[in-house]
Amino acid sequence: MTDWTRRGLMGVALATMTALPVAAQETISAVVIDGYPDRSLWIEEFSNFFIPEVDRRLAETGNYVMDWQENYNGTIVKPRGVLEGIQLGLGDIGIVTTIFHSSKLPSQGLAAVTPFVSSDARAVAKAIDEIAREFPAMQNEFAAQNQVYLATGVVLNSYEIFYTSEISSISDLEGAKIAGAGLNLRYLEGIKDSAGVPGGLTDFYNMLQTGLVDGALVWPEAAATFNFSEVAPYMLRADLGAVNSKTVTANQDFWNTLPDEVKEVLQAVSIDYRDRLASIAMDIAAESEAAYLAAGGTIIDVSPEDRAAWAAGIPNIAQEWAEGLNANGEDGSGMLAAYLGKLEAEGFVGVRDWTQP
Repeated sequence: MTDWTRRGLMGVALATMTALPVAAQETISAVVIDGYPDRSLWIEEFSNFFIPEVDRRLAETGNYVMDWQENYNGTIVKPRGVLEGIQLGLGDIGIVTTIFHSSKLPSQGLAAVTPFVSSDARAVAKAIDEIAREFPAMQNEFAAQNQVYLATGVVLNSYEIFYTSEISSISDLEGAKIAGAGLNLRYLEGIKDSAGVPGGLTDFYNMLQTGLVDGALVWPEAAATFNFSEVAPYMLRADLGAVNSKTVTANQDFWNTLPDEVKEVLQAVSIDYRDRLASIAMDIAAESEAAYLAAGGTIIDVSPEDRAAWAAGIPNIAQEWAEGLNANGEDGSGMLAAYLGKLEAEGFVGVRDWTQP
């Protein structure tokens, strides 16, 4: 009697447990956008590292699974259109090329207005990202565009000048037309009679090939990827420095719908993506220069004296930048000093002190 009762009770308990609803795994759709080709370094790493890493971490609890919908190559937005695309909800997560939006995202220009300081992408990425978390300006600017700042991306070790004809020094650039984007066009103000011509990375090859410009401000990896040796076989290595040009953001409305667990994973992986991207940029910089040489390119090193003279000839764009933020109620001067202090602590001191008039 006792055994029958025990078995009966166990059966009832099992039936009751079976009848209880099992918590279902929630699927979250995320549309990812960027206008650049999917062969671009930052997109390759987003596809091959960021997305799988988010999936792996979410799988540890099994509560959520992401349904990623990746859209690159201009299918939803062009390279300049990511900021607006995320703002309008055309994408949920995107990689914004910040150099195209200096008026809407002025604080993102911090590394760009301090050339000739550091050509270490890892140090610059970490310092900019720390500034973004210590000062409210950067996150506030993205918030005004209906976006949540996730992390900074640095995809280049240093801007250099790639030129169509043989050159040997900075003086050979006097009177030249040189393509660039955003704040790096201001560097050319330190070279007599040179003119900056705005453009985008995907446009530069044709601009050089057709003679619209004599040179372009580009980093070695991009020059190798886009076959610049064919149209600009001379590289003037001036070590202008690493610049943050990418920021991973999320649409604010999309973000508000996410569970805390998913938000935490996205934030953590964004930091890892930041460091990985910068490390890869450094690893492939030398390889890219070697590929450029192997493809017929020539590299000319700028002398320390020429670098110092070039830096001294540029208007103090860092002070202009800081004063602009100060006028808008942000601590631009504090951001500038803190950023350069972080780089100095890592061993990077520029040929010019941009905090001084």
